[in-house]
Amino acid sequence: MKTHLIIIGNKFVYNTSLKEYILRDIERNSGFIDNITYFKDSDNSFFLYLEEELNASNRLIIVTCKQNFSTVGKVICTATSDNQILKEGMLIPQKASLFEERSYLLEYQNAIINVVQIDEGQKMPELLLKNEEIRATIHVFEEEKSTIITILTPIAQTYEVNFDVTQEVESWHRIDVTSNKYGDIAKFIHASKNLLPKKLIASSNIIEYIIERLSHLGKKVTFAESCTGGLLSYYFTKHNGASKILDGALVTYSNTLKENWLAAEHTVLEENGAVSAEVVQEMSEGALNVSGADYALAVSGIAGDTGGTALKPVGTVYISARSKIQHVEKHLHFHGDRNYVQDQSALMAIKMLLLLDKETFF
Repeated sequence: MKTHLIIIGNKFVYNTSLKEYILRDIERNSGFIDNITYFKDSDNSFFLYLEEELNASNRLIIVTCKQNFSTVGKVICTATSDNQILKEGMLIPQKASLFEERSYLLEYQNAIINVVQIDEGQKMPELLLKNEEIRATIHVFEEEKSTIITILTPIAQTYEVNFDVTQEVESWHRIDVTSNKYGDIAKFIHASKNLLPKKLIASSNIIEYIIERLSHLGKKVTFAESCTGGLLSYYFTKHNGASKILDGALVTYSNTLKENWLAAEHTVLEENGAVSAEVVQEMSEGALNVSGADYALAVSGIAGDTGGTALKPVGTVYISARSKIQHVEKHLHFHGDRNYVQDQSALMAIKMLLLLDKETFF
């Protein structure tokens, strides 16, 4: 069965942070969302759309606000020939089989519907529509997509699982694995790891994996960011446990702060420009020295949408990854708008950190 998400209310269209919170929570608790449809307040087309969805074999999650919660219930009752009753202070369809605060579940023909109510500043209520599919995620580095598919396909057939391959950034592929009733994901991952040593990490979230590994070893990381503006720090600090591996980081947008905070040489900046291999090397070294961390990542580039030159066009990025014993630097060119260039830069830096110390991370 496919999972369709229906979001009703103007606030969910325009309040980006609330909308992103809802999507995160649903994906974490109910798995992949096949389709998302938004309706603004008082959109009369919702009734016809709901009728079509109820006649399909779908899992429906309907998110709405307090203002529209009872109205949505009335529409469902009209479509399913039901009546609303008062339960636990909520008006909900009588046929609802499960209900918790601001959430109820009902079945109609071959459809399963979970209606939840949330407003600004509230915690997402419990989802009663659980993910029935067994799934896992692995990450493969330094292999082409075609090679990954060739290697993993016979293993997937042996253990009766399915997988999809998507690229995070160059030479970093995410593999989402799903299993039918008789499949064995654990054996699939074990066999894949044997064929891809030092290239495969089994984790749904690579940042959480890095935090766990470094915490276990008592190691720390730091960042010196220019064009990413603190994005690397955000990627880590939005996860629990980040304080165990990150004491702090520096956003040095200007050359003055690159010199004063990271001890980048004035002559190096003048001769090479802030967006250069020489400068990110000094940034990573300075960050490592000032923080006392075990690893440092430094990023400097031209994210756009303006500021490029013929020699250094928009999308030009230099990244340095450094440990106490190793150092690697890359010159890259990304495409897309400013935010996409920043995202790609941060992901590439994370990949470089992993590959810098394979003994620790693989």
